[in-house]
Amino acid sequence: MKLQFIALDKLSVSKANMRHSRKAPDISDILPTVRQRGVIVPLLVRPNCAPDCFEVVAGARRLHAALTVAEERRAACGEDEAFEADPMPCAILDEGDDAAAIEASLIENVARRDPDEVTQWETFVRLVKEGRDPTEIAETFGMPDLMVRRVLALGNLLPRIRDLYRREEIDRATVRHLTLASKVRQREWLALLDDPEKRAPMGQGLKSWLLGGQSIPLRFALFDPEGMAQVADLFGDDAYFADADAFWAKQDEAIEARRAAYLEAGWREVVVVPRGEWFHAWQHQKAAKRKGGRVYIDVAQSGEVTFHEGYVSQKEGRAAEKGEGGQPAAKPVRAEVTANLGTYVDLHRHAATRAALLGSPGVALRLMVAHAVVGSPLWTVRPEPQATRDDGVSQSVAASKGEAEFDLARLKVLRLLGLAEDEPRVTGGNGDGFRLSGLFLRLMALGDEDVMAVLAVVMGETLHAGSPAVDAVASEIGVDMAQYWQADDVFFDLLRDREVLVAMVEDVAGARVAQANAKEKGKTLKGIIEAHLAGADGREKVEGWVPRWLAFPPSAYTERGGVGSVVAAEIVEGAREAMSCEAPGEDEAGENRAPPPQPLAA
Repeated sequence: MKLQFIALDKLSVSKANMRHSRKAPDISDILPTVRQRGVIVPLLVRPNCAPDCFEVVAGARRLHAALTVAEERRAACGEDEAFEADPMPCAILDEGDDAAAIEASLIENVARRDPDEVTQWETFVRLVKEGRDPTEIAETFGMPDLMVRRVLALGNLLPRIRDLYRREEIDRATVRHLTLASKVRQREWLALLDDPEKRAPMGQGLKSWLLGGQSIPLRFALFDPEGMAQVADLFGDDAYFADADAFWAKQDEAIEARRAAYLEAGWREVVVVPRGEWFHAWQHQKAAKRKGGRVYIDVAQSGEVTFHEGYVSQKEGRAAEKGEGGQPAAKPVRAEVTANLGTYVDLHRHAATRAALLGSPGVALRLMVAHAVVGSPLWTVRPEPQATRDDGVSQSVAASKGEAEFDLARLKVLRLLGLAEDEPRVTGGNGDGFRLSGLFLRLMALGDEDVMAVLAVVMGETLHAGSPAVDAVASEIGVDMAQYWQADDVFFDLLRDREVLVAMVEDVAGARVAQANAKEKGKTLKGIIEAHLAGADGREKVEGWVPRWLAFPPSAYTERGGVGSVVAAEIVEGAREAMSCEAPGEDEAGENRAPPPQPLAA
């Protein structure tokens, strides 16, 4: 390397420089100094292919500042005066060492203005192509190996996601979790981000979205996870089980094995605290194994298991202290009520409470909503899984207007109930009595309008798809499918029946067109339908068309049957006719008329 002064017109920014082919860098911080004193720190350059020309490997900002000052001085001199810019102090690298040039560029920029991670990634990738491995890169820049791997992991992201990160429109946690996603899932996430009616998950909520609601790190396993399906965080920090049910099956086996080992080791009792409950240390005190201490195995919903060795309850601890202090050990305390007497008390209190509940429909409604959300030993409420083996069907439903509206309403309810916004559902609780009571008390503090909004989401989540209940509800409130559905590619891909297609052509184009094309291929018939729906190819546009199966009430296109929605609607119609037959008559005085609805206020 040698030092030399080189004319400005002989210098250009190298492709190895981090700021090559980018917009002009910000030079506002160094421009006043360059105006006053010129460029003091030499630029790092190497020979270019043109004679006596050099490319700047490190120092592009100084070069841009010098060019700006030269233009200012040239303009100040005017056309009649000759002007010659000061040459630049330069340190000349040896030819051919691209990797050294790239390293010099990044070192120079890190020392002056921290580059963003995406810029670092671009530079590191070029170094890898030049033969540097991540360990060498880490040593060169004084960075941990893990940090280099994190930067290189950004290569798994779509270019647009990297650009969002560069512009700080998404945070580090979101980017980290997106490295878990396949390219297909990344595109789905970008579609949610672009949809004004939907909310793209961020941060921890994104991880739940990617991993199906429960993300259990491998480090929580009490067993060897070798061979189980895993999803690895490309930042190198963690890996997760892809199948939560498979994890819990093996984890429960390992917990039982550890429990048996404790008992074999001489502990008098080993208590497994189930998921959804907690071991509270403040309710217990330490006690040695020989003094009757127990082992509590605390199992968290996250998959983590904590072993608390040598504990007894506070009451047991106080009794043991009295016994050790010379006083007789406490005898077992006889319960104040017998089992039968306890049952007597419970049933009478239950009878009185439910009788009083008859006069408080607002309280009953809130209690019912709390049970539907959390569950209890007598309530098992499961959310509709919207399951399908066809990804196209799943994506079509997820992109529908109805699903978008429901997702927004669910988000509002989660906030209203004080639940985490990244929860995938409101319902589906584990029957925990503490949570049930807490939710009921929270609902008691809400007004009727808010409670009814919660109830609507709860019923929406637990309404069985394909059941007669869907038709019963839709017929009562008047659902217009044309407001919620439009024909998409998935719908046309699923159509196979020629007779049905001909009938659909008749729906949108009329009987004459349908008869003329009755023997055409399915693809042609679909094209006619699509053209009429879009108003393309000179065909009259048809607005608000809905296939007969999708409408409320539905109907079939043929006499062959096998249409689930039609069968469900027939069941509802039969129930309606039965009700009309059983309805009591109304005498002249109106004695049999139903009373008006009671107010719901708590």
